[in-house]
Amino acid sequence: MELSSLTNQVSTQAAAQASLLLLRKTLELQAASIGGLVQAATPASSPSNPPNLGNSVDVMI
Repeated sequence: MELSSLTNQVSTQAAAQASLLLLRKTLELQAASIGGLVQAATPASSPSNPPNLGNSVDVMI
């Protein structure tokens, strides 16, 4: 195996590992910011309509 070929392979693997590390860190940061948004979201409130509203339908024929 030639030295230049080996050097090229090592360089390529190092670049791939750096890319994966960057991707992993980016995903961690996105997960953290999504978690903050989910916690900040207000829970859906129940409707304030009267309980008898919408229980029956009047149909005239």
